[in-house]
Amino acid sequence: MAAAAAPASSAKEVLPPALGSTSEPPSLFDGTTRLYICYFCPFAQRAWVTRNFKGLQDKIKLVAINLQDKPAWYKEKVYPQGTVPSLEHNNEIKGESLDLIKYIDSNFDGPALLPEDPAKRQFADELIAYAGAFTKTLYSPLIAHVDVPDEVVAALDKLEAALSKFSDGPFFLGQFSLADIAYITILERVQIYYSHLRSYDITEGRPKLQKFVEEMNKIDAYTQTKNDPLYLLDLAKSHLKIA
Repeated sequence: MAAAAAPASSAKEVLPPALGSTSEPPSLFDGTTRLYICYFCPFAQRAWVTRNFKGLQDKIKLVAINLQDKPAWYKEKVYPQGTVPSLEHNNEIKGESLDLIKYIDSNFDGPALLPEDPAKRQFADELIAYAGAFTKTLYSPLIAHVDVPDEVVAALDKLEAALSKFSDGPFFLGQFSLADIAYITILERVQIYYSHLRSYDITEGRPKLQKFVEEMNKIDAYTQTKNDPLYLLDLAKSHLKIA
Protein backbone atom coordinates (compact mmCIF):
# COMPACT_ATOMS: atom_id res chain seq x y z
CA MET A 1 0.00 0.00 0.00
CA ALA A 2 1.36 3.37 -0.92
CA ALA A 3 1.46 5.94 1.83
CA ALA A 4 -1.76 7.84 2.18
CA ALA A 5 -0.92 11.41 1.38
CA ALA A 6 -3.04 14.13 2.90
CA PRO A 7 -4.08 17.00 0.63
CA ALA A 8 -1.84 20.02 0.93
CA SER A 9 -2.90 21.90 4.05
CA SER A 10 -4.21 25.40 3.60
CA ALA A 11 -4.41 28.12 6.21
CA LYS A 12 -5.51 26.90 9.59
CA GLU A 13 -9.26 26.47 9.74
CA VAL A 14 -11.22 29.09 11.66
CA LEU A 15 -13.23 27.06 14.14
CA PRO A 16 -16.84 27.99 14.87
CA PRO A 17 -17.83 28.79 18.46
CA ALA A 18 -19.33 25.94 20.48
CA LEU A 19 -23.11 25.98 20.68
CA GLY A 20 -24.74 25.96 24.11
CA SER A 21 -28.21 25.77 25.60
CA THR A 22 -29.27 29.18 24.31
CA SER A 23 -27.93 28.64 20.78
CA GLU A 24 -30.22 28.17 17.83
CA PRO A 25 -29.78 24.95 15.82
CA PRO A 26 -28.43 25.00 12.28
CA SER A 27 -30.87 24.44 9.42
CA LEU A 28 -31.07 20.71 9.99
CA PHE A 29 -31.40 18.27 7.10
CA ASP A 30 -31.05 20.96 4.46
CA GLY A 31 -28.53 18.98 2.43
CA THR A 32 -25.49 20.28 4.32
CA THR A 33 -23.17 17.61 5.68
CA ARG A 34 -22.33 18.43 9.30
CA LEU A 35 -19.95 16.83 11.77
CA TYR A 36 -21.05 17.50 15.35
CA ILE A 37 -18.11 17.49 17.73
CA CYS A 38 -16.82 18.82 21.02
CA TYR A 39 -13.36 20.34 20.70
CA PHE A 40 -12.13 18.53 23.82
CA CYS A 41 -13.61 15.06 23.26
CA PRO A 42 -11.14 12.35 22.14
CA PHE A 43 -13.90 10.38 20.41
CA ALA A 44 -15.13 13.35 18.40
CA GLN A 45 -11.50 14.16 17.64
CA ARG A 46 -11.18 10.85 15.78
CA ALA A 47 -13.84 11.89 13.27
CA TRP A 48 -12.41 15.40 13.07
CA VAL A 49 -8.93 14.09 12.21
CA THR A 50 -10.38 11.76 9.57
CA ARG A 51 -12.28 14.64 7.97
CA ASN A 52 -9.18 16.80 7.95
CA PHE A 53 -6.84 14.16 6.53
CA LYS A 54 -9.19 13.45 3.66
CA GLY A 55 -9.34 17.17 2.85
CA LEU A 56 -13.07 17.48 3.51
CA GLN A 57 -13.07 20.83 5.28
CA ASP A 58 -15.26 22.32 2.53
CA LYS A 59 -17.56 19.31 2.29
CA ILE A 60 -18.17 18.50 5.95
CA LYS A 61 -19.06 21.49 8.12
CA LEU A 62 -18.01 21.42 11.76
CA VAL A 63 -20.67 22.11 14.37
CA ALA A 64 -19.20 22.33 17.86
CA ILE A 65 -21.39 21.40 20.82
CA ASN A 66 -20.74 22.57 24.38
CA LEU A 67 -21.20 19.32 26.29
CA GLN A 68 -21.28 21.15 29.63
CA ASP A 69 -24.15 23.36 28.42
CA LYS A 70 -25.66 21.14 25.76
CA PRO A 71 -28.49 22.57 23.64
CA ALA A 72 -31.67 20.52 24.04
CA TRP A 73 -32.21 20.43 20.28
CA TYR A 74 -29.07 18.34 19.78
CA LYS A 75 -30.54 15.32 21.54
CA GLU A 76 -34.12 15.99 20.48
CA LYS A 77 -33.56 16.71 16.80
CA VAL A 78 -30.09 15.50 15.83
CA TYR A 79 -28.74 12.53 17.82
CA PRO A 80 -30.94 10.92 20.50
CA GLN A 81 -27.90 9.52 22.34
CA GLY A 82 -26.80 13.10 22.93
CA THR A 83 -23.12 12.23 22.52
CA VAL A 84 -20.49 13.34 20.01
CA PRO A 85 -19.40 12.76 17.36
CA SER A 86 -22.33 12.46 15.02
CA LEU A 87 -22.54 13.09 11.30
CA GLU A 88 -25.49 14.56 9.42
CA HIS A 89 -25.23 13.18 5.88
CA ASN A 90 -27.84 12.41 3.22
CA ASN A 91 -30.65 13.22 5.66
CA GLU A 92 -29.41 10.63 8.13
CA ILE A 93 -27.42 10.78 11.35
CA LYS A 94 -24.48 8.47 11.93
CA GLY A 95 -22.71 8.11 15.26
CA GLU A 96 -20.16 6.15 17.33
CA SER A 97 -16.64 7.33 16.60
CA LEU A 98 -15.06 4.05 15.48
CA ASP A 99 -17.95 3.38 13.09
CA LEU A 100 -17.98 6.97 11.95
CA ILE A 101 -14.33 7.15 10.90
CA LYS A 102 -14.92 4.10 8.69
CA TYR A 103 -18.06 5.71 7.26
CA ILE A 104 -16.26 8.95 6.43
CA ASP A 105 -13.41 7.04 4.82
CA SER A 106 -15.79 4.93 2.70
CA ASN A 107 -18.31 7.56 1.66
CA PHE A 108 -16.21 10.62 0.86
CA ASP A 109 -13.39 11.51 -1.52
CA GLY A 110 -9.81 11.82 -0.37
CA PRO A 111 -6.91 9.52 0.49
CA ALA A 112 -8.00 6.01 1.47
CA LEU A 113 -7.35 5.33 5.14
CA LEU A 114 -7.67 1.56 5.02
CA PRO A 115 -5.34 -0.58 2.92
CA GLU A 116 -6.29 -3.03 0.21
CA ASP A 117 -3.78 -5.61 1.47
CA PRO A 118 -5.88 -8.34 3.20
CA ALA A 119 -3.43 -8.94 6.04
CA LYS A 120 -3.22 -5.25 6.85
CA ARG A 121 -6.98 -4.82 6.55
CA GLN A 122 -7.57 -7.67 8.99
CA PHE A 123 -5.04 -6.25 11.44
CA ALA A 124 -6.68 -2.83 11.14
CA ASP A 125 -10.04 -4.36 12.02
CA GLU A 126 -8.52 -6.09 15.05
CA LEU A 127 -6.86 -2.91 16.27
CA ILE A 128 -9.96 -0.78 15.83
CA ALA A 129 -12.04 -3.40 17.65
CA TYR A 130 -9.58 -3.31 20.59
CA ALA A 131 -9.54 0.49 20.89
CA GLY A 132 -12.52 0.61 23.26
CA ALA A 133 -11.03 -1.94 25.66
CA PHE A 134 -7.68 -0.13 25.52
CA THR A 135 -9.33 3.16 26.43
CA LYS A 136 -11.16 1.61 29.39
CA THR A 137 -7.98 -0.10 30.63
CA LEU A 138 -5.98 3.14 30.57
CA TYR A 139 -8.67 5.38 32.08
CA SER A 140 -9.95 3.07 34.82
CA PRO A 141 -6.96 3.39 37.21
CA LEU A 142 -7.04 7.17 36.88
CA ILE A 143 -10.74 7.34 37.70
CA ALA A 144 -10.33 4.81 40.54
CA HIS A 145 -7.32 6.73 41.91
CA VAL A 146 -5.02 3.71 41.93
CA ASP A 147 -1.41 3.34 40.78
CA VAL A 148 -0.26 1.87 37.45
CA PRO A 149 -1.58 -1.71 37.41
CA ASP A 150 -0.18 -4.57 35.38
CA GLU A 151 -3.14 -4.29 33.01
CA VAL A 152 -2.03 -0.81 31.92
CA VAL A 153 1.54 -1.99 31.31
CA ALA A 154 0.26 -4.96 29.31
CA ALA A 155 -2.05 -2.79 27.19
CA LEU A 156 0.76 -0.40 26.33
CA ASP A 157 3.10 -3.31 25.60
CA LYS A 158 0.43 -4.69 23.27
CA LEU A 159 0.53 -1.45 21.28
CA GLU A 160 4.33 -1.57 21.18
CA ALA A 161 4.13 -5.09 19.75
CA ALA A 162 1.45 -4.05 17.27
CA LEU A 163 3.68 -1.24 16.01
CA SER A 164 6.34 -3.85 15.26
CA LYS A 165 4.16 -5.99 12.99
CA PHE A 166 4.81 -4.08 9.76
CA SER A 167 8.19 -2.57 8.95
CA ASP A 168 7.27 -0.25 6.06
CA GLY A 169 6.56 2.78 8.23
CA PRO A 170 6.15 4.04 11.81
CA PHE A 171 2.39 3.50 12.04
CA PHE A 172 0.31 0.45 12.98
CA LEU A 173 -0.04 -0.70 9.37
CA GLY A 174 3.29 0.80 8.33
CA GLN A 175 1.52 3.69 6.60
CA PHE A 176 -0.98 6.06 8.20
CA SER A 177 -4.49 4.66 8.57
CA LEU A 178 -7.71 4.66 10.59
CA ALA A 179 -6.00 2.40 13.11
CA ASP A 180 -3.69 5.27 14.06
CA ILE A 181 -6.61 7.68 14.35
CA ALA A 182 -8.39 5.23 16.66
CA TYR A 183 -5.55 5.40 19.20
CA ILE A 184 -3.76 8.73 18.96
CA THR A 185 -6.49 10.86 20.53
CA ILE A 186 -6.53 8.52 23.55
CA LEU A 187 -2.74 8.36 23.75
CA GLU A 188 -2.57 12.16 23.58
CA ARG A 189 -4.52 12.33 26.83
CA VAL A 190 -3.23 9.36 28.81
CA GLN A 191 0.36 10.40 28.09
CA ILE A 192 -0.39 13.68 29.87
CA TYR A 193 -2.43 12.14 32.68
CA TYR A 194 0.03 9.36 33.58
CA SER A 195 3.01 11.70 33.36
CA HIS A 196 1.52 14.31 35.68
CA LEU A 197 -0.50 12.12 38.02
CA ARG A 198 1.58 8.92 38.20
CA SER A 199 5.06 10.10 37.15
CA TYR A 200 4.83 7.36 34.54
CA ASP A 201 6.04 7.85 30.97
CA ILE A 202 3.94 5.61 28.74
CA THR A 203 6.60 5.67 26.00
CA GLU A 204 9.59 4.77 28.21
CA GLY A 205 11.03 1.45 27.11
CA ARG A 206 8.65 1.49 24.14
CA PRO A 207 10.62 3.04 21.26
CA LYS A 208 8.02 2.16 18.63
CA LEU A 209 5.31 3.92 20.60
CA GLN A 210 7.53 6.95 21.13
CA LYS A 211 8.29 7.12 17.40
CA PHE A 212 4.58 6.72 16.61
CA VAL A 213 3.65 9.72 18.76
CA GLU A 214 6.46 11.77 17.23
CA GLU A 215 5.34 10.95 13.70
CA MET A 216 1.69 11.66 14.49
CA ASN A 217 2.72 15.11 15.68
CA LYS A 218 4.01 15.82 12.17
CA ILE A 219 0.56 15.31 10.61
CA ASP A 220 -1.34 18.59 10.25
CA ALA A 221 -4.72 16.87 10.13
CA TYR A 222 -4.09 15.72 13.70
CA THR A 223 -2.10 18.59 15.19
CA GLN A 224 -4.80 21.06 14.12
CA THR A 225 -7.20 19.25 16.47
CA LYS A 226 -4.97 19.17 19.55
CA ASN A 227 -5.56 21.09 22.77
CA ASP A 228 -3.19 22.51 25.34
CA PRO A 229 -2.01 19.53 27.45
CA LEU A 230 -2.49 21.21 30.81
CA TYR A 231 -5.98 22.30 29.80
CA LEU A 232 -6.85 18.69 29.01
CA LEU A 233 -5.44 17.66 32.39
CA ASP A 234 -7.50 20.25 34.26
CA LEU A 235 -10.60 19.28 32.30
CA ALA A 236 -10.15 15.61 33.14
CA LYS A 237 -9.60 16.40 36.81
CA SER A 238 -12.81 18.39 37.02
CA HIS A 239 -15.11 16.30 34.80
CA LEU A 240 -13.75 12.76 35.08
CA LYS A 241 -12.48 13.24 38.64
CA ILE A 242 -9.18 11.61 37.73
CA ALA A 243 -6.37 11.86 40.27
